[in-house]
Amino acid sequence: MELIPFDLKLETHHAAAAALWTAACGPDLAITPAFVAFNTRFTTGVSQAGQLVLEEGQPVGFVLASATTGDPTYKLGWIDALAVSPAAQRKGYGSALLAWAEIWLDLHGAHQIRSGGSLRPFTPGLLTGPGSTPYEFFARRGYVEEGIEWDVANDLITYPDPPLPAGAPILRPVETEADRAALFDFLSREFPGRWAFECQEFFREGGRPSDWMLLWPVDAEKPAGFCQITLEDSLRPIERFYPHRLPHPWGQFGPLGVAASARGKGYGAAVVDGAARHLKQLGVRGCIIDWTSLTDFYSKFGFTPYRKYHTLVKELIAE
Repeated sequence: MELIPFDLKLETHHAAAAALWTAACGPDLAITPAFVAFNTRFTTGVSQAGQLVLEEGQPVGFVLASATTGDPTYKLGWIDALAVSPAAQRKGYGSALLAWAEIWLDLHGAHQIRSGGSLRPFTPGLLTGPGSTPYEFFARRGYVEEGIEWDVANDLITYPDPPLPAGAPILRPVETEADRAALFDFLSREFPGRWAFECQEFFREGGRPSDWMLLWPVDAEKPAGFCQITLEDSLRPIERFYPHRLPHPWGQFGPLGVAASARGKGYGAAVVDGAARHLKQLGVRGCIIDWTSLTDFYSKFGFTPYRKYHTLVKELIAE
């Protein structure tokens, strides 16, 4: 067994990781080297590193780990991705890669490790539950289940879109500098954690403003809700949501949310309906809302469970 550092900027390492991930996870979770390159870009306040394991000089497995460094009170680390080629499994490679990642995360100050769900996620968590090989692999090493999340999906060709009633709030894309300022203000006030951070990173990287939308009640000076969308040509790769079983063209929306003071007025439904209508107008068919526990809420709009994830975490005890 030979472990070598994963070069986050090297195209051959991106290609090796994509091939190994796809071989291990199957075609339903196939990814491209471009997606690996996106997920190993610089992220503000985050350190990332990885290892490749070689067998006879050829990559047969990899791990990527990341840890927060910008906020000393936020001591979280992630196993971004871990995959071993099926032909090379049960040889201790996965254990060696995970052990390396845990040591690296400990050295970088992580107090808790999550399997998946990082700031540039490959998946929100594990795709299989208790009794499966991946789940038991982590469980034997001290990881415990914290919760279950879902992706839900819909074919928007059937989505109903009659005219909106007079006076209904309008969800519209961010287009102007004033819109962008309103978006930043809204997120910093209402969702100052991960969602506000991801929005800032999106614009730092030159993302398309219209991939963010704001909900405007009639005559309101400030928005009451927001939503992010992803299309096949968005900065955020659509393959992150693994829509391969859905009809083309593909689209996604989420995160989304409503101001605390505006809840209980039907604005959450207005955001979901507005986003679905907008994507349908853009020609999207296969549409995913990712990483949610609100399956009953989204079922009201025709979105049904598409993929299930198990969130596993491990606490690191500081010496």
